[in-house]
Amino acid sequence: MVQDIKYETFDNLQKFMTLGFKAVGVPEADAKTCARVLIESDKRGIDSHGVGRFKPIYIDRIEIGIQNVVTHPKIVRETKTTAVMDGGNGMGHVIGTQAMQLAIDKAKAYGMGMVAVRNSTHYGIAGYYGLMAAKNDMIGMTGTNARPSIAPTFGVENMLGTNPLTIGFPTDEDFPFMIDAATSITQRGKIEHYARMHKTMPYGWVIDANGDAVTDPDIALKGLVDGTCALAPLGGIGEELAGYKGYDYATVVEILSAALQGGSFLHQLSGFDAAGKRQPYHLGHFFIAIDINAFTDPAAFKKTAGEILRTLRASKKAKGEERIYTGGEKEYLAYLKRSKEGVPLNPAVRQSLTDVRDKYQIDFKFSWE
Repeated sequence: MVQDIKYETFDNLQKFMTLGFKAVGVPEADAKTCARVLIESDKRGIDSHGVGRFKPIYIDRIEIGIQNVVTHPKIVRETKTTAVMDGGNGMGHVIGTQAMQLAIDKAKAYGMGMVAVRNSTHYGIAGYYGLMAAKNDMIGMTGTNARPSIAPTFGVENMLGTNPLTIGFPTDEDFPFMIDAATSITQRGKIEHYARMHKTMPYGWVIDANGDAVTDPDIALKGLVDGTCALAPLGGIGEELAGYKGYDYATVVEILSAALQGGSFLHQLSGFDAAGKRQPYHLGHFFIAIDINAFTDPAAFKKTAGEILRTLRASKKAKGEERIYTGGEKEYLAYLKRSKEGVPLNPAVRQSLTDVRDKYQIDFKFSWE
């Protein structure tokens, strides 16, 4: 089936999302920050975390009252190199940006900085915060817990979030190295993307209550909410493909996103209270910035990093494969392509955008209209 795809520019989408966030009460400066984080995902070809989530994740949660539009993060504990921040269930993009900037500022002064956050909300593409550090000649790391989705190895109950462990650093190439991946075999955003495209998911991403694979994205999304489905950890189902490694890494992120800051964890992040009523997700994050200059000359680090990546890409390729990629390369190539063509939007995403525009009477016309 041929998809009805239309294209929109980065600038237009960012402008519209800014107007949309303002329309539901987000202050202008914060609205710009939220839109900037979201469009970064679309720029890098990561459709699961960009404009496609603008309405169903952020606008809808604001409308039902489980996410605060005004964000006032508070530092509740601090040393020269560390801090604990309470986000007050505000906009996660704003909280995340401020927390990583604080970690960067501490790293500039003392070589390393780490900020742990509690009571936050979904902060968008984790790689955005790694890129913030890389642009400052730093190594950046971040992670976040999330509503339960992953079943432990040999289990079927969704216990852990998709819990990305993200690392980025600068190189002497045109793009930084970046690994921004869930610790599950996939993440909820990709399943949402398959549902929007009305496509069958790959076998082995999701299991049902018996441990059998589910390939219908709509059944999977419903089951992830009501507890009848769960994501497999990175590696896959059981021990044969080392799924326990993804399970343990997800646990690491869960602990670092909850234990340092006295935050919520596991089923406390379900978004429902004991009576089944919707409530804020109370997510936790952590942000680490390491100043390369505290160890070596940044130019020397970038050169070595670049040589390692180029050597990997130049290594012997498997039969039938044209090239080898390194972390962040495909996203950079997507950026070059989309800078010219725009962001591809399917009918469901376009409808979600026009629904917000019409509901809040925003004076805006998309290029596809």
